[in-house]
Amino acid sequence: MSDKKPGLTYSSSGVDIDAGNRLVDLIKPMVRATARAGADAEIGGFGGLFDLKAAGFKDPVLVAATDGVGTKVKIAIETGVHSGIGIDLVAMSVNDLVVQGAEPLFFLDYFACGKLDPEAAAEIVAGVAEACRESGCALIGGETAEMPGLYKDGDYDLAGFSVGAAERGTLLPTKDIAVGDAVIGLASSGVHSNGFSLVRKVVEKSGVAFDAPAPFAPVMTLGGALLAPTKLYVKSCLRAIRETGGIKALAHITGGGFTDNIPRVLPKSLGVRIDLNAVPVLPVFKWLANEGNIAELEMLRTFNCGIGMIAIVSREKLVDVMSILSEGGERAVDLGEVIEITDGERVVYEGSLDLTP
Repeated sequence: MSDKKPGLTYSSSGVDIDAGNRLVDLIKPMVRATARAGADAEIGGFGGLFDLKAAGFKDPVLVAATDGVGTKVKIAIETGVHSGIGIDLVAMSVNDLVVQGAEPLFFLDYFACGKLDPEAAAEIVAGVAEACRESGCALIGGETAEMPGLYKDGDYDLAGFSVGAAERGTLLPTKDIAVGDAVIGLASSGVHSNGFSLVRKVVEKSGVAFDAPAPFAPVMTLGGALLAPTKLYVKSCLRAIRETGGIKALAHITGGGFTDNIPRVLPKSLGVRIDLNAVPVLPVFKWLANEGNIAELEMLRTFNCGIGMIAIVSREKLVDVMSILSEGGERAVDLGEVIEITDGERVVYEGSLDLTP
């Protein structure tokens, strides 16, 4: 009679292959729904395929972007609300692609966790698929990594990777950005996916629970309000680029706010003057600023403050661009103009943010 102990298995170490297979089965219909010209959006192979010729490109330049959601996932984990976090993941990459005038083609996601919950993961992927459909890109693959010992049970993190294309010679920014060009701001949907380490500090200081009514939006819970998904600017901006010919540059307002992101798309000799009185400050930012006693310049360098995308536009095309953006569902505001600089700050602020609760 043998007293030999049973051998170890992958499952006994904390990795459940069957749970991974169940997740694949759950998400296959969602993935198929993102199919577009150039990709059938089938998963299960070792690599995703995309046919640029079938997508209609003649002489394309590829543009790639990658990003995550940051510590916003902590709020999703603590509240158990995962539906919008996948939208955030896609938005952070595809909004960066359209900034260069590129059409998003395909997306891949990476999901890492301590113990796989197929239903919760499928909820996240549902958001990824929804955002891919809205942005016109196919979800052609991804990776699920169950890593016990590295992540606690219930914890997870996300990364996304997207590739887009533009015909050669059409990339942004253009080389004719000039003094006097207009600066348009496109309204955000909330905090988006940046600054959440500070957001969580403010929430901790306030003592308001995530499941309590939001002080700035009592019809919602605080957690639900903070988890409002990042706005997708792809379709509206691509249409404005193609139909007006007036957009010279775009800047996605992420970490670094206006202060750090706008100069990234400007020639070194130019800056912008921003009228802060024209910024449509959302109630969430007023609450954060007042509850956290956050200075205005800190707000402007940490959060989008109500503007998620900036467009630099030739002054003679301003009305046409704003009209197309409005038709595309954007709230577009004239924020200022391009200026010449010799030294000092490249983003000059006038007026002040309306941070009155």
